[in-house]
Amino acid sequence: DVKGYVLEALERGMSQQGQAPSPMKMLPTFIRSTPDGTGETALLGASPGRERSAVVLGAEQGSLMHHIFEIPVNIPQGPGEALFDFIAQCLKTFLGEIGSPETRLPLGFVFPFSCRQMALDKAELISWSKGFQCSNVEGKDVVQLLQAAISRQEVVALMNNTVGAMMTCSTPQKPCEIALVVGSGTNCCFMAESRLLELADVTSGRMCVNSEWGCLGDDGALDNVLTPYDHRVDQESSNPGERRFEKLVGSVYLGEIVRHAIITLASEQALFVGKNTSALANRGMLTAQQVLGIMDNENGMAKAQDLLESLGLQPSEQDCCRVQQLCRAVVSRAAALSATGLAAVLSHMCYSRQQEQLMVNVGVDGGLYLTSTRFGEIMRSVVGLLAPECTVNLVPTTDGNGLGAAIVTAVALRLAAQQKKMQQLLGPLQLSHTDLQRVQALMMQEMERGLDKERNAESSLRMLPTYVCHTPDGTERGEFLALDLGGTNFRVLAVNVSQENIDMSSKIYAIPTAIMQGTGEALFDHIMDCIIDFQHEKQMRGQALPLGFTFSFPCQQLGLDKAVLLNWTKGFNASDCEGRDVVQLLRDAAQRKRVGKALKVVAVVNDTVGTMMACGYHDPKCEIGLIVGTGTNTCYMEEMAKVGTVEGDQGRMCINMEWGAFGDNGCIDSYFTNFDRQVDEKTINVGKQRFEKLISGMYLGEIVRHILLALVEEEVLLRGKSSQKLKNRNLLQTKFLSTIEAPGLSLLQVQAILRDLDLDANYEDSVLVREVCQIVSRRAAHLCAAGMAAVVEKMRESRGLEQFTVTVGVDGTLYKMHPYFSQNLHKMLKDLAPRCNVTFMQSEDGSGKGAALVAAVSSLGGWRREGSAS
Repeated sequence: DVKGYVLEALERGMSQQGQAPSPMKMLPTFIRSTPDGTGETALLGASPGRERSAVVLGAEQGSLMHHIFEIPVNIPQGPGEALFDFIAQCLKTFLGEIGSPETRLPLGFVFPFSCRQMALDKAELISWSKGFQCSNVEGKDVVQLLQAAISRQEVVALMNNTVGAMMTCSTPQKPCEIALVVGSGTNCCFMAESRLLELADVTSGRMCVNSEWGCLGDDGALDNVLTPYDHRVDQESSNPGERRFEKLVGSVYLGEIVRHAIITLASEQALFVGKNTSALANRGMLTAQQVLGIMDNENGMAKAQDLLESLGLQPSEQDCCRVQQLCRAVVSRAAALSATGLAAVLSHMCYSRQQEQLMVNVGVDGGLYLTSTRFGEIMRSVVGLLAPECTVNLVPTTDGNGLGAAIVTAVALRLAAQQKKMQQLLGPLQLSHTDLQRVQALMMQEMERGLDKERNAESSLRMLPTYVCHTPDGTERGEFLALDLGGTNFRVLAVNVSQENIDMSSKIYAIPTAIMQGTGEALFDHIMDCIIDFQHEKQMRGQALPLGFTFSFPCQQLGLDKAVLLNWTKGFNASDCEGRDVVQLLRDAAQRKRVGKALKVVAVVNDTVGTMMACGYHDPKCEIGLIVGTGTNTCYMEEMAKVGTVEGDQGRMCINMEWGAFGDNGCIDSYFTNFDRQVDEKTINVGKQRFEKLISGMYLGEIVRHILLALVEEEVLLRGKSSQKLKNRNLLQTKFLSTIEAPGLSLLQVQAILRDLDLDANYEDSVLVREVCQIVSRRAAHLCAAGMAAVVEKMRESRGLEQFTVTVGVDGTLYKMHPYFSQNLHKMLKDLAPRCNVTFMQSEDGSGKGAALVAAVSSLGGWRREGSAS
């Protein structure tokens, strides 16, 4: 029951959405990593405690020097200024002792009181405990108070003593992810999944959470556990009704619980019959250390007798035996309750990490655990019973909280250095809103140039007329063939357009790399072989059906059925094709195969046009086609009056932008990073398709791979240990980004994916890799949005509209399969083009269906220029 209550309070404290506030404050510590063994810097750590203040000099992995300073009796109840002045003086004395009085060192500060942490170096004191009640400190930033008291040291990190214990017990080989303090007070911290911690504005990785579980039960939920003795101890405390769990567990209270139980037993004549028991009325007559001594199997009875005789109680052997039993019961309960709380934390961690089994090291500090073997035995036993899914190794602290403070400081410095390197490397990929507005303006400028007859050659956008002048209007009928060539797979389709719907059957054929990069004759012969095979399979041989040909490469269209290939993209490089009419190349292949009379090509279109037409059949407002897959491109319906490269000024014509080449004239060079240049240099078309190389699926994995190599070289990733496999080109495909960024994928699963690639990644590496993937895919989506914003704004201005509504037909695996690409694109487009209402419609049947519709529309008797389908 107690474990269930702790779990409920824990989860309520993390979500901050419960109807009643949780007694467990679940305070973020802003510590996001445990030691990895790379810290070498000299550091200071300071830790004020109940009776003394320790100052420690250490390193993340290094030697330890320390000096313990006794805190004067007047400090804990005096002014806050006096406490921080004392700590500052201790630091100054210590630096003098080690021969570095003028040295400026980073300082970690363990402050073992309840604080609301806003950053690693900013924390407001919520309330004092452990006998401290310094004035004018609660509600203030204790780091600033300490900083004001010292001038030489910069306070880098502040933490709770549980956090210090966790860091002290952690090693690179065996990271510690939970710490438990059971001494004068009690508390627990653990590495929680950041996405569950709503108080911290962090969604990835993990963060250490200070639970402040000493307050469990302050809401009354533990009332059925409390005994009359606990109630009396609580009433006599300085904070009645508060920190109820701590008063069941902390060593400050155990002696008092035993004392009140003895008083009750004596009053009921179960102890010290006929003896004067007035000495039992004195508070503090029994300490936790004495209770632990009496528990001892060998010497416990003798110690009980000595203590009771010193109080004038003249105990019998039975009295000593019963006092020993009582001490054991109180301490056993404290150990069992501590273990119960720990079991709840373990079960939460196991569930939140989506693991069936959890293996974890738990750092334990505090006199109760460190001085009592029995206490630890009970804890291990109860944890095993209540959290059987977890394998736990309890690790006792040895060097105190000061070293933990130094370690946290070292980790903070390491992460800050890593973050600085990350920002230097990744900053250029993180485009601002102003950057994207600039890209949008450059795109519009290039569009205007590309449409202008005189300046067309100056533009990196070809703005090719397609001779498609209408989108479907629903009157199209008939049977058609369609071909779809745009990547490593080639598709042949049979399309039947009826009044009710469009029926399609298709078959996909692979195009081997040798054919993609061989001769043009071999490529088009292969395409004809696929068409003949399809017609044979569908029993269509001899039928001369109208054929629409989706050819997804840059072409200068000279008519609906005549398109001259300008240049290959997407890995194609077949010889003797560029500068030639692709429809004629297909017809020549049909002649070689002796099926020329059965091939009736009526239209050749780009895949963007096919996508626009396919979606336009269902939505008359669809006047834009977008492809974001292996490559990227866009087409849109432009006013003929704005198209200077074609005669006529009535109606509209679809323009194939070939926007993958945007920037080939150098206009977006400032947005190209070193990683983009490295990718570009290894392509078969160096310096071309620059925009496409920032956006499309063919290149994103390579950009990520080059970034990861740079992070390894900077010793930010994989601890600087490179992997030979990571040096292999095209190791990471676009689906790698989609998988890594998938919602709900735990970082342990990310780690497993990386290890499958022979990358010896730890948890932090997994966080970094996911962040890199997110940055690269987000940039791609935002650049795509900037381009689309230019298109819709151009259409709005060309039509002289204040507001413009349009649908974009979209296809491509990156848009469809990546978990966040589409929503990042939509959101940024709305910001960049606020006067345009843009809807996206996915093309479910591919651009082949669109090619058939182009053939269908053209078969109605030509394009009716005088009236567009808008």
